[in-house]
Amino acid sequence: MIIVLSDSEVETALDLESLVDVVGEALQKQAAGAVERPDRPHFPVGAGLDGPDPEGMGITMSAYIHGAEYYVTKLVGVHEDNAERGLPTINAQVVLTDAETGLPVALMGGTTLTNARTGCVGALSVRAFAPETETLGVIGAGAQARWQTRAIATVADLADVRISAPSESRQACATDLQARDIPARAVDSAREAVDGADTVVTATTATAPVFPAEALASTALVVAVGAYTAKMQELAPAVLEGAETVYADVPAEVAETGDLRAAAVESSELVSLGAALADEKPKRGNGVTVVDSVGSATLDAAVAPVLYRRARASSSGTEISL
Repeated sequence: MIIVLSDSEVETALDLESLVDVVGEALQKQAAGAVERPDRPHFPVGAGLDGPDPEGMGITMSAYIHGAEYYVTKLVGVHEDNAERGLPTINAQVVLTDAETGLPVALMGGTTLTNARTGCVGALSVRAFAPETETLGVIGAGAQARWQTRAIATVADLADVRISAPSESRQACATDLQARDIPARAVDSAREAVDGADTVVTATTATAPVFPAEALASTALVVAVGAYTAKMQELAPAVLEGAETVYADVPAEVAETGDLRAAAVESSELVSLGAALADEKPKRGNGVTVVDSVGSATLDAAVAPVLYRRARASSSGTEISL
């Protein structure tokens, strides 16, 4: 028997504030080499359905943290046109498997799980490098923009959250965050969102820089979570080239993104975020600090068991036999 947990049941089992430390510990173990995390394939899907071009991208992600009771396998679909269909851009499913027997124990909606654990990367970054953050600029107005803001609000006393996006979705995002007692407001331009902000989050599927580098405060923290392929880019080269330190959750993979390919920053200059978090006082200078994240199944492997145990404790989910 396995338990099936819908995305809504996952969200019910989720305590975002407590997951921040779970994600931080997972990043530290990853940096220490205490995980198994095979390469994740990205492959176009949907070519031939409605013409020769693909409809989206499929991604397969797996990970095991040494000593853990379970490991995870996650299937992800990224379909940018879903926004026009009223559907999430990113959809995912997670299988949680017993590491000793290989038997599956849970199938859970992975979209909320993914959004929450990625949001925790922003929270960890703010807590480590910009705990004084009061003004937050957010570029993007989708699910990840919301989760980044929600997670950061658990570690910082936010006074002004500015949401920028090309469409009217920015107002919907701000309204959603306001309903969670977060002081968010829609602004008319990326420059307005970034100007003077203590921390800037980019959470988009862009292929070109999403804000002007000169608008960035000289001591700002930038958390970029959108670009994870060579064709995707959120940051202007000047942002990375002018940064005092560039941290990466998975340095080897961040080095291959469009952000880094466009900038004169060598992969050897990237600093492991997990290794930095293992220090009692992570390095933070007086200049711009960038945290560039591509995501990692290690975080799914850390978070999924927590949600599974919480769901079991509350008798949530549906038991089925395969």
